Order: sequence, then structure tokens, then C-alpha cells
Amino acid sequence: MPSERHGLRRVIHATRYSWQGLRATWRKEEAFRQEVVVAMVALPVAWFLGDTAVERALLAAVVINVLVIELVNTAVENVVDRIGSDPHKLSGRAKDVGSAAVFMAIVLAAVVWGLVLFG
Repeated sequence: MPSERHGLRRVIHATRYSWQGLRATWRKEEAFRQEVVVAMVALPVAWFLGDTAVERALLAAVVINVLVIELVNTAVENVVDRIGSDPHKLSGRAKDVGSAAVFMAIVLAAVVWGLVLFG
């Protein structure tokens, strides 16, 4: 049966679900809270340290990218945990890959900041 939500009503509901996800991640994930604190410092710093609009955008984008990847990692972890608590190599691998994605996002952020500021 097709959804009765179209147009603005769909956007309003999607926004509500997104805020629920952000609040849940904030409450349950210490890493996300730490990354948000870093972002709260890094985003204003990016504005002042970037010489051009492109540099500012790059510095901000890689910081926000870390938060996005952390949200996806949290979603993966929650789905794996929902499936069951029995150890399984694929469950462990899924969680490891999610963690690796966050790590790579952090490495990317560090490289971009390094290149923009010192390159």
C-alpha cells in the first residue's frame, strides 16, 4: 500500500525521524558526542583559517563527513545488535568495517586540514 505522505508532509515526517536519530545517537554514542565537540570547534576555525570559499568548504565538509560516517556506523552496529548477540564472524566484520569507515573519514579530515593549512 503506497504511503499517504507526499510533499511537505513527507518532508516533515522525514525531518522528525532524522532528529530522533540524531538525539538517539547523541544519547547512546560517546564517540559521536566527542566528534560533535570537535566539530563545534573545528567548523568556526575552518571559517577563519580557510583563505577561499573552496578551502572553507573543504575544511567544513571533511569535519561533517566524520559525523555522517559515525551515524552510518552507529546504524550498522544497531542493526547487527538487533539481529542477535551470538558471536558471528560476519557480525564482527560488519562492525569492524563500520569502524574502519569512521577511521578513514578521520584520516581524510586530517589530510585535508594538513594540506589546506600547511600545503
